[in-house]
Amino acid sequence: MDRLTQMATFVKAVELGSFSAAADDLNLSSQLVGKHVKLLEQHLGLSLLNRTTRRQSLTDFGRAFYQRAKMILADMEAAESLAAVTRGVPSGRLRVNAPVTFGMHTLSPRLLEYMVKYPQVSVELILANELVDLVDDGYDVVFRIGELPDSGLKAIPLAPYQLVLCAAPSYLARRPPITDPWDLQQHECLGFAFSDGRSHWSFDGPEGRIDVPITSRLTINQGDPLLAAAVAGLGVVLQPQELVRDALRNGTLVKLLPQYVVPASPMNVLYAPDRRLTPKLRSFLDFVIASFADRH
Repeated sequence: MDRLTQMATFVKAVELGSFSAAADDLNLSSQLVGKHVKLLEQHLGLSLLNRTTRRQSLTDFGRAFYQRAKMILADMEAAESLAAVTRGVPSGRLRVNAPVTFGMHTLSPRLLEYMVKYPQVSVELILANELVDLVDDGYDVVFRIGELPDSGLKAIPLAPYQLVLCAAPSYLARRPPITDPWDLQQHECLGFAFSDGRSHWSFDGPEGRIDVPITSRLTINQGDPLLAAAVAGLGVVLQPQELVRDALRNGTLVKLLPQYVVPASPMNVLYAPDRRLTPKLRSFLDFVIASFADRH
């Protein structure tokens, strides 16, 4: 069997955590994935994985080999992309990371346009609210919401990320009215686990910026379960406009404090400054700018 195929299969099994997950991703059987890894171990003369019926873990050698194998596979992909660079045709695999709500409700619906336009590009989209390291984790592009640290990465500003304060009519019917941001301290506020939104909410009004401390009996690390909780009448939610748009339109949620503005968060798309702008990367950045740039 091809050594690079064995190496790629091993790397995928490590990244996804199991042979079965790697098999699904690679469209192979679990038995064939296991055979690839076993033959690679036989060739190397050392074990790469400790395997039990419940879990797998890297051996010390396997951990070192995994890091080197990722580099080899990345170099091979870069070498194969030279022909595409010469032709100017976007091709190859593009690894993209984005926050969950933005990725599900904004990026993914538009991604089909890019895939149709550039059929020789394959996209691996990973959605996660945790911060990732673009270089170490092997991403070509990362979407980031919020203020950026001085990371040395190239950043392209996109349209700011707008949040909306809302609640279900059923919740509002049984609780005191909300006419001022400070009223929120007397209400159930549904917290988002990956932002300052778990401890305080900010508003811009006639008197300037207001930071209201909030308490959350329910805190969730993804937007869709928070939306479901708000629609069910469990409390007030502060979530992205694209997530709550349909619920506001059909009346299952009601926008609150319209005389106040929730400060928008900056959003950027990041890529490595020393990464050559291959046709696939350039084409994707152009697509992102055309789709999500600030038009104001």
